[in-house]
Amino acid sequence: MIEGLEIVRHPRARRARLSIDPVSGRARLVLPKRAALKQALAWAEDKAGWIAEQRALLPQPRPFVPGAVLTVADEPLTIDWTPGSRRTVVREGSILSLSGPQETIARRVEVWLKRTALAVLETETAEYAAKAKVTVAQVAVGDAKGRWGSCASSGVIRYSWRLILAPSWVRRATVAHEVAHRVHMNHAPVFHALVEQLYGEDPTPARVWLRTHGAELHWFGRSS
Repeated sequence: MIEGLEIVRHPRARRARLSIDPVSGRARLVLPKRAALKQALAWAEDKAGWIAEQRALLPQPRPFVPGAVLTVADEPLTIDWTPGSRRTVVREGSILSLSGPQETIARRVEVWLKRTALAVLETETAEYAAKAKVTVAQVAVGDAKGRWGSCASSGVIRYSWRLILAPSWVRRATVAHEVAHRVHMNHAPVFHALVEQLYGEDPTPARVWLRTHGAELHWFGRSS
């Protein structure tokens, strides 16, 4: 059995299809509803070499460990652990300094990144909301795998905290996109025109960057 194989039966699938999720690294086998599972698994096993090749092309894990360098809002920061009891992560210039239990370093760095992301995204959302003359009920961050932002009809905008690891021009284009949804809850031409107006330039390069490099952001904080 292929390690980490996800089997999905899809009503519109016409044949077996095998793919690798660039975010999780899991292999996915999509089957028609009535396809024979045993034959499909045998076929997938024959593709083990291809699966290994595709997984070798995936981004490398970027664990939050001492010495790791993270680019946060365009600034490189190095995680530095020293013996002691201080659990709080403190930024000191280009250093993310912390002490405390080594086994909780990754969790504490992630909490710091989420807090930093929320502060930056709240500020940028307020900036674009004022420009668009709209209100935003709340800004929140999460870790969705399939989208970088979402805007609910209630006025709540949620972002992936991992945007703080992307270039600022990419993050800001995402913010402009979500704020524009406070005016147009669709992707009509008038919506895209508003995004460009708020952002101040063509946001297409930012979308292209996320399509090309976005999966890499999901490998930060992972050890495997």
